[in-house]
Amino acid sequence: MNEKIFSWIDNAEALVVELETELCKRPAVSPQTGGEGELDKALYLEGWLNANGFGFERIDIADARAKNGVRPNIVVSLGPASGGRCFWIMSHLDVVPPGERSLWENDPWTVIRRDDGPLGPRLIGRGVEDNQQGLVSSLIAAMALKAAGQIPPLPVKLLFCADEECGSAYGIDALMKKRPDLFGKNDLVLIPDGGDAKGETIEIAEKNCLWMEFTTKGLQAHGSRPDLGANAHLAGAELAVRLHYELSEKLNAHDPLFEPDYSTIQPTRKNGNVPNINTIPGEDVFSMDMRILPQYPIKTVLAEVDRIKGEIEAKHKVKISYSTPQAMESKATPADSPLVAMLSRAVGEVYGIKTRPVGIGGGTVGAFLRNEGIHCAVWSRMDDTAHQPNEYALIANILGDAKIMALLMMETA
Repeated sequence: MNEKIFSWIDNAEALVVELETELCKRPAVSPQTGGEGELDKALYLEGWLNANGFGFERIDIADARAKNGVRPNIVVSLGPASGGRCFWIMSHLDVVPPGERSLWENDPWTVIRRDDGPLGPRLIGRGVEDNQQGLVSSLIAAMALKAAGQIPPLPVKLLFCADEECGSAYGIDALMKKRPDLFGKNDLVLIPDGGDAKGETIEIAEKNCLWMEFTTKGLQAHGSRPDLGANAHLAGAELAVRLHYELSEKLNAHDPLFEPDYSTIQPTRKNGNVPNINTIPGEDVFSMDMRILPQYPIKTVLAEVDRIKGEIEAKHKVKISYSTPQAMESKATPADSPLVAMLSRAVGEVYGIKTRPVGIGGGTVGAFLRNEGIHCAVWSRMDDTAHQPNEYALIANILGDAKIMALLMMETA
């Protein structure tokens, strides 16, 4: 039966191009980054799902900034309504803005095909890989099972989420709060939103992610009279340096699951303070990006931040406050999870390679699920051109990943 399913997928190239083209021409950019949200894309998918006989539910999250005031999330149901654990494939609808248009060889919202690459035909356009590759692969897999007359033995759900690119407040985070019964504790979730060119890495863990913005308030003065002021920039600079080195020394464990295998504490954004060179700034703002090994709770990090901050305040006679735009801890999916074993077998059958579990420093929607005890894995075979100009997806990857998804849909364990 796999041969029949695989044969259908091998002949689905035209459908891949059609879906990628139609999805791409409906920009699903978050209102936070200047767009209208995902509604147009969701409406197209609703029409396609209806036309092809799939049952689905749309769950809207209110967002006054978005078109029609909603951020749509779609759940497609396959197989029996109940009975055993549910297998999910979770993609996201939203995409990032195209960036500098002059760097694109075409209109970012119009898919073009190139057949001149060493790995076969590729489709170019914003969102074709991130995350339409995973979304389209899941639809192709579902269509292949339908064409072969195969019904998944256990419930299967395809979830197309909003707002992944901007933190998931209107996506998976809101969904799990609005519908706490949506997932079961024994459910398994594949997230085809990251991977490598061979498909050999299965992401099962993330570092804890802590973003911090520090505001230092001192006293403005003339550059020639620092004695009459309190240099907020100097205090902030010392704070950044001390946080980088002292936290790195304190959180000094190594874990070979991750690359790099240690916690990273990096000063990043620096806001402007005064417009001229000869003024001592009375206010200074900078940010830090911290990716912390999961063994260190965020509260432990913040306790060290508070200690160092207090010493800087006393030394420079300033006041320092901070906010945490992101503070996300993430449990790991066990390396011996049934999901990892299933996925590893399927990748071996389709691509003929051996997989290995890894951890990453970046954040994914998987953290929301793992923190509720739900096993999930981030996996795909992709060239990782997400967010870049001339983003592309290889047709071979879309079809190959669809075969793996089809195998997983037919699992009975």
